[in-house]
Amino acid sequence: PICDIEVPERLSSSYEQLRSYHLVERCVHVPTREGSEEEILLVHSLEHLEVAKSTQTMNEEELKRVSENYDAFFFHPSTYHCARLAVGAALQLVDAVMAGKVRNGMALVRPPGHHSQRNAANGFCLFNNVAIAAEYAKLKYGLQRILIVDWDVHHGQGTQYIFEEDPSVLYFSWHRYEHQEFWPSLKESNYDAVGLGKGKGFNINLPWNKVGMGNSDYLAAFFHVLLPMAFEFDPELVIVSSGYDSGIGDPEGQMDATPEVFAHLTHFLMQLANGKLCVVLEGGYHLKSLGESVCMTVKTLLGDPVPQITGEMAPYTSFLQNLSTKSHSLKKTNSNPSTEHESQITNNNNTVKVERFLELHMKNILFPVPPIKTATTGSEGSEPFLPEHVQLVKEMDETEIKALVSGFYADLAKEDKTLLSLGSTFVILDKILKKEVCNGIATSPTAALSAAVALRHSVRFGFQRSVSCFLDQSKGLRESPFCFVLYLGIWGFIFVLTNLLLLLKDAGGNDFFSAVLGFILPVAYSYQPNLIVIAVGPNRNLGISGISLLVALLRGLAESRVFAVIEDTEISLMQSVAKALVGASTPPFGIYVPPTQEKANKIKALRDQFQQEWKMLQCSGKLPDFI
Repeated sequence: PICDIEVPERLSSSYEQLRSYHLVERCVHVPTREGSEEEILLVHSLEHLEVAKSTQTMNEEELKRVSENYDAFFFHPSTYHCARLAVGAALQLVDAVMAGKVRNGMALVRPPGHHSQRNAANGFCLFNNVAIAAEYAKLKYGLQRILIVDWDVHHGQGTQYIFEEDPSVLYFSWHRYEHQEFWPSLKESNYDAVGLGKGKGFNINLPWNKVGMGNSDYLAAFFHVLLPMAFEFDPELVIVSSGYDSGIGDPEGQMDATPEVFAHLTHFLMQLANGKLCVVLEGGYHLKSLGESVCMTVKTLLGDPVPQITGEMAPYTSFLQNLSTKSHSLKKTNSNPSTEHESQITNNNNTVKVERFLELHMKNILFPVPPIKTATTGSEGSEPFLPEHVQLVKEMDETEIKALVSGFYADLAKEDKTLLSLGSTFVILDKILKKEVCNGIATSPTAALSAAVALRHSVRFGFQRSVSCFLDQSKGLRESPFCFVLYLGIWGFIFVLTNLLLLLKDAGGNDFFSAVLGFILPVAYSYQPNLIVIAVGPNRNLGISGISLLVALLRGLAESRVFAVIEDTEISLMQSVAKALVGASTPPFGIYVPPTQEKANKIKALRDQFQQEWKMLQCSGKLPDFI
């Protein structure tokens, strides 16, 4: 009976869902092959391989007897062939990504693999597809740093065992644990299992001690645990053990995360490893939830705008306590996790069928993708300097600009030079607000002023919730007439009408990630804006790669409605930001250096000051303990 959930329809229904969204024809089809014995032996023992091979000719009684040697694994005469195909598919995907034939991809495979150990099948898994893929990539391409992210609801103990002494693989897993009561019920699935020997510190477990974890919990885990470590690790390849039993409706997970959260998680991981991302299916046993989550992942891999996240942006108390214990485990101290939350959308006693809920939910969150991804203004002949998929649009003429400004923005644009520069701002912003393009970039001799006009203009269009980041060290911005600034050391925190603005100042390489992951993204996701405005002034001290990465991360908000204004002398910066807006890989950030203690303390004080208003900041107070 335990096998009733691991059915072929897991693949066929997911594929049909991809077809219904017209995603299949947009993907490159990579031929599948069987993994070779030599490739399987990169991870597994010869004894394990021989046992698996022998099952091909066994009768039913023999298959039952050999299956009894393993925990929750059941052989069929075709199991060995299917498992080799799953391995081969994962390796074909790695080859396609590493060779540059595709930017990223997903392997829809079964059986899954992350429970399988060197010498044992386990939990529906015969061969560890992801672990073999990682070893294969290291051997064939000479990779020295691979990140494996396991968002399946079960702990991938097989992957942990394989790499627990290997510092070349950073393994992260969140999983239902319930104080060791949930399968696989292992002590080493807890937060204090951080790796062994040279691999100490390269194994990260985040155990959920309660069911009902939702979108905000998963995002908080990325902001405050995974992403700071991932950017410091600086992987050359990211592989996801992509189990969707951590999604809503799944009988195994009993979690509340809706499909669009996997789009956001995928978006974040695409900013690592120069975009080299391989997603390999693991679990997922509610067919509707599985199919929709697979589609959200693939849409994001294809570069589509990410849907708005739903649900209250406030991590559960149980998650905050788990994070606290996680931070202490990385400090080599002990703490006992405790929990206290009951699921808001329980899968048991749910009065609304999950399938019906998902049908309505997906209709509510999905939206028509604008025909153009990114727009900018410029003269004819400038196309070679812009990345693919950026469309040039014609600026407003002087008469149109003056008519528009005199009516609504005369107090801001008093000089002719400033006034005329707004032509680029208006034409790009109008296309974004009318949803004719996803996002856009404009140049201006006064970026801050153009951004101020953009904010006021967007309110006239009914966009009442904007997040704005200003990157400039000059005092002029804080003294500008369009806003009241409460200056707080690292940032100015600005409120204009109903718009939240963040002044990112003095955040160079040392504290960039602490600023963005520990403050800006949690606040922005708490606020759930419908427009992002980014202004880059002339006196910035954040480099091109940092600005481009910030733009790329913020593109996950507001359905990718991002308007960037850059000083007109910054040609190379404009090219890099344009690439980030169209979804091209961001340039390498460089060597990660943790922030100074002084900066860490300032960031923590800022979070403490605002965490009651912005709940996603609450758990980030633990971050300096283990950065």
